[in-house]
Amino acid sequence: MHIVCVVTLLVAANLLAPARAPAEESVRSGALIFPLEGLHNHGSCIVECPNEDLLVCWFRGSGERTADDVRIMGARRVKLTGKWTLPFVMGDTPGFPDTNCCMIVDPQSRLWLFWPTILAHRWETAVMNYKISVDYQMPEGPPVWKSHSNLFMKPGHDFASKVQTKTDEYLEGIPLAGLARAWVARNLKMADDKLTRRLGWFTRAHPFILDGQRMLVGLYSDGFSFSLAAYTDDWGQSWNFSEPIVGGGNIQPSFARTRDGSLLTYMRDNGPPPKRVMVSQSADRGRTWSKVYDHPELENPGSGLELANLADGRLICVYNDTARGRHSLAVSLSEDDGKSWPWTRHLERTEPGGGRFHYPSIIQSRDGRLHVSYSYFVPDPEQAGGEGKSIKHAEFSAAWVMQGDGA
Repeated sequence: MHIVCVVTLLVAANLLAPARAPAEESVRSGALIFPLEGLHNHGSCIVECPNEDLLVCWFRGSGERTADDVRIMGARRVKLTGKWTLPFVMGDTPGFPDTNCCMIVDPQSRLWLFWPTILAHRWETAVMNYKISVDYQMPEGPPVWKSHSNLFMKPGHDFASKVQTKTDEYLEGIPLAGLARAWVARNLKMADDKLTRRLGWFTRAHPFILDGQRMLVGLYSDGFSFSLAAYTDDWGQSWNFSEPIVGGGNIQPSFARTRDGSLLTYMRDNGPPPKRVMVSQSADRGRTWSKVYDHPELENPGSGLELANLADGRLICVYNDTARGRHSLAVSLSEDDGKSWPWTRHLERTEPGGGRFHYPSIIQSRDGRLHVSYSYFVPDPEQAGGEGKSIKHAEFSAAWVMQGDGA
């Protein structure tokens, strides 16, 4: 009788106890979205559609800003088949190169595509475009675009004085050599010219949606070699612009939110060595930004990276973790809002000259899995120039990252 009671109690306790979540699968899978080819395929961005398909965009052509056949391409991984479709055209300005695209799905389930058109074969002549679609979840073919607009850059009349103030703040206590002095003087002259400060801004990383209301689009200028944020509170009916985020060559901002509600941006280091991931914070929803500084842990060879929030509050960063070269692509996890990054694992790593794996884009899908798309360039004697190029997709879990390379 006592044995029966004990067994009954154990069974009841087990039924009433909270179900334990299964151990997180820690495997990784990866595949090229299309076969290697000689054309330049670069600068991808990945999103998850409401129907759980994955959509990736990138630019493809004979080169970058100097080839007029460069277009924005896309491909879709259909959930029902698990396979990538053939590439299709997402955006094209005939006779001009289109580059550096990024996407986001907003709270109304609309797909936004942002990209610059390069007017005169120099990055400083970029003009931003964006398209919006509500019909993009078909099993093949491009989205049906509902609208196409320009994101015209119009910093305030006090832009030059703000550039001066932020430059002085960044350079305080740093002795300036001749080249640095020339760079500062050039930036101030450009900032004071209405046309120059309105041209040449463009995208790289995912936009960021704050509290379901404000969308921030990270912009940078290769002419100024610094960044800022465009933001809209009415879904593109009007745009405002943050103060400049000025550092020693901080470009291509990627945004995340910290636990205290502040915004954090990580940026590519386009300045002199030593090269590190460059950092700034905003306490007012992206309008103003703190002094730029180098992250003490994260190296960056001057290549694109992305920072993102995970559903459990942690941060994830995907980046080239070298001082020079793009032959190593790492994913790191942080539990303290990016102050430290104790877990790192590599998606790709080879010897210098063995390949270039760069310009990554990262999301967490609804099922908790992590997805990265990135440019995949490897030696290939069958291709023009001896290099084969594609966009690669990798899928893995946070547990896979935490196991480290030795697992």
